[in-house]
Amino acid sequence: MSNISDKAIVSPKASIGKNVSIGPFSIIEDDVNIADNAQVHSNVLIHSGTSLAKGVRIFHSAIIGNEPQDLKFTGEKTTVSIGENTVIREFATISRGTKARNTTVIGSDCYIMSYVHIPHDSIIGNHIILSNAINMGGHVVVDDWAIIGGMVGIHQFVHIGAHCFIAFSARVTMDVPPYILAGGSPLGYKGLNVVGLKRRGFTDEQIKNIKNTYNLIYGPEYNISDAIKAVKDTVEMTEEVKTIISFIEQSERGIIRK
Repeated sequence: MSNISDKAIVSPKASIGKNVSIGPFSIIEDDVNIADNAQVHSNVLIHSGTSLAKGVRIFHSAIIGNEPQDLKFTGEKTTVSIGENTVIREFATISRGTKARNTTVIGSDCYIMSYVHIPHDSIIGNHIILSNAINMGGHVVVDDWAIIGGMVGIHQFVHIGAHCFIAFSARVTMDVPPYILAGGSPLGYKGLNVVGLKRRGFTDEQIKNIKNTYNLIYGPEYNISDAIKAVKDTVEMTEEVKTIISFIEQSERGIIRK
């Protein structure tokens, strides 16, 4: 049985699952899907085209699925999808997609803190932590298990790799490869995210191969293309090393430097 406040406004065209709670003064528009065990606190606005998976928790005054802040948007029908058990804290805003990608996607088990803005056509993976007051441009991709510090600004079309950690108040204008610590101004490579990798079960051997790869990529001997060739010639091609090479070879904005 769901617990919906009599002071909430819930469209009869919305789909509400079992054991859903919706607090007072929240507004749920047409064509919203809220799955079982979700919690929507007070004063939340959820726009048409939004889907919340099981166990999602949305705190006071967040706005989900609002119109994209993009002058190219012409009113096309687009969506926002939020995965299971993701938490969205107070005053966060998440815009739906445009015709470029048609959707904005947030994965499962993410923690999105207060005042974060996730814009149109962004793809946020699973187990992501976005700290307070992160603001990003459209079309950003953040891969699984990344952690981004508070008050970080992220340029549109940036790709942030899996298992990386970006320091507080950084300005991210280029792609951030997986498994690393990034900090400073301009943002640069500061070593591996060893603590995070060990917490997630990476072995010493896996971490050693990742380190050997980045020693070549960020060392003084090679440019990026020559460093990739050196990695392929000298480093064991584990899944982690393949992930790094694929990320760099597919980067459109170029990766951060040391």
